[in-house]
Amino acid sequence: MKQIQEMTKRVERPIRIAQFGEGNFLRAFVDWMVDIANEKGVMDSAVALIKPIAAGDLERFRHQDYLYTVVLRGRENGNTIEDGRIVTAVQDAVDPYTDFEAFLKLARLESVETIISNTTEAGIVYDENDRFEAAPPASYPGKLTRFLYERFQTFGGDPDKGVLILPVELIENNGGKLKECVRKLSERWQLGEDFLAWTEKSCLFCSTLVDRIVTGYPRGEAEKIWEKLGYQDELLDVGEPFALWVIESADPEETKRRFPLDQAGLPVIFTNNQKPYRERKVRILNGAHTAMVPGAFLAGQDIVRDCMHEPTIRKFLDRAVYEEILPTVQLPEEEVRAFAASVMERFDNPFIDHALLSICLNSVSKWKARVLPSLLDSLAATGKLPQCLTFSFAALVAFYCGTLTENGFCGTRNGVPYPIKDDQAVIDFFSENAANPELVRLLAARSDFWGQDLTEIPGFVETVGHWFGVIREKGMYRAFQDVLQ
Repeated sequence: MKQIQEMTKRVERPIRIAQFGEGNFLRAFVDWMVDIANEKGVMDSAVALIKPIAAGDLERFRHQDYLYTVVLRGRENGNTIEDGRIVTAVQDAVDPYTDFEAFLKLARLESVETIISNTTEAGIVYDENDRFEAAPPASYPGKLTRFLYERFQTFGGDPDKGVLILPVELIENNGGKLKECVRKLSERWQLGEDFLAWTEKSCLFCSTLVDRIVTGYPRGEAEKIWEKLGYQDELLDVGEPFALWVIESADPEETKRRFPLDQAGLPVIFTNNQKPYRERKVRILNGAHTAMVPGAFLAGQDIVRDCMHEPTIRKFLDRAVYEEILPTVQLPEEEVRAFAASVMERFDNPFIDHALLSICLNSVSKWKARVLPSLLDSLAATGKLPQCLTFSFAALVAFYCGTLTENGFCGTRNGVPYPIKDDQAVIDFFSENAANPELVRLLAARSDFWGQDLTEIPGFVETVGHWFGVIREKGMYRAFQDVLQ
């Protein structure tokens, strides 16, 4: 079988993007977008990867001349698609742990305009023990500060050599938090007021919100995909068709000018306030999961896709999303409904077996963040409790009613145990109170779990208690049917 490097040749382009991270998500999201923008003539940018941790090596990238395939599989606009694209945007890869000089050389490269990172949520942290003279500094903010200082020194503080900085780590205000880490390190390392002023005025730190499921290398079916593609690719990267990148900055037009992906028709939004888009994702996509999944699991389902084809559970999901959640999202209705429709297609992806039990991990904190705000806003707008979202709390309670076993805290479904994973305080509460007749009231009163005392919401405890009783008496599936009457 042919190798991927026999199938195409990269167009040599100036390295304009330094990317901290070479993982599956960045390659199937950011670099995929850059490649399309290059092809359409909107950009002329190559990417240099920077390995952010000591573990691993870059040999697979070098062996394949930095080429790899992104295969997008799923449902889009009612159709099932499976599309492969050879990404040619990556042109180099640097390991600062084995070649620190190559790292500094990249910082000195005149063409670099943008820095992108995905170093996990734990990557954007201030490490007071990090050292400027380390080769490289230990933390990602330390490496970034060292990179920026090298650039500042090389070009004498030229304001035109400042960079656009786009972290995609999954934390709120990721750009602001990264900027603060750089500021604190710069001060502790005594890099000078001129450097601090340059990072403030010439470097544009943006906060971003990203959305695409990327499953990565398809172990177990890679050879089957190679046969379809007609070549071998050890860096094969699989994801879903849906993508969204919201980039927030104080000057969206300047950000768009520097990084014009939207001009290539790509799903990128430039804004000075990403909060409505984050709220849309959390309430609709994540909220739909959390409202449906514990109950759906107890009703006999195991993966998300199957829930989409079970009539009663699908009707519950549709009512929760379209009638109770959507009216609480502060964006134009047409835009919100289109996003909800895309979510339903994503849930029905025939290539992803998304296990309900994995979604149930830490469901108490998830319900607080993803469902409670919609419930409260719906109540405030309509004067009555939204039935499906209120029922979801009862389903959550039923899911967590377990016992301590030699294998940990477990519930049972049809006599078969299933693990319940959450913070120890949550596990302790249910261990002590699962059989208590006042369970619903006691749980609702735990303001440390919910951020407020839910017993103060008129009718909430009584309504949840009613549905919890129905679940206990008739079983979860019949309870779903009753709530939809």
